[in-house]
Amino acid sequence: MPGRTAEAQAVQIGFTDHELIIANMPEYQEIQQQLQQEFQQSQQQLQQRYEQFQEKVQRYQKQQALLSEETRQQRETELQQLQQELQQSAQQSEQQLAQREAEMLNPVYERVDKAIKAVAKDKGLDIVLRNQVGPLQPVILYVNEDTVTDITPDVARRLGLDVDVDAETASTN
Repeated sequence: MPGRTAEAQAVQIGFTDHELIIANMPEYQEIQQQLQQEFQQSQQQLQQRYEQFQEKVQRYQKQQALLSEETRQQRETELQQLQQELQQSAQQSEQQLAQREAEMLNPVYERVDKAIKAVAKDKGLDIVLRNQVGPLQPVILYVNEDTVTDITPDVARRLGLDVDVDAETASTN
């Protein structure tokens, strides 16, 4: 199988920390700010509805002794429905924000992906790996810097970003 070893050695591999690149993109920062504003507005609306619900509960509790059994059951049913509606609204709001985030970030991810592919092609790489999947889940555990290329600075430059890769690498290793 000597032929296989020669073929495996001919494969050019690079890696990039795409999360570092994305976090430094001005559009990403703007999207995060916009999403934060939308989240706060959503929370304020939910808070107002919750306060209205609480007022109704307190009003019911004060009047409870004076109400007939039928009216009491009717009000309790109404309050339970209101509580369920609040919970559903909170879930819907969360889902809408997550969907909005995905929609807004998709062009950013596509732009980074395009830059990664262009840099990989320029450098003659066959495979590009992710440096990090999450803060505690690196995809790359070891890199022989003589044979593997970190294209993070090249991708950042292609996107017009000034990213200090050395500082980030030092903090993650």
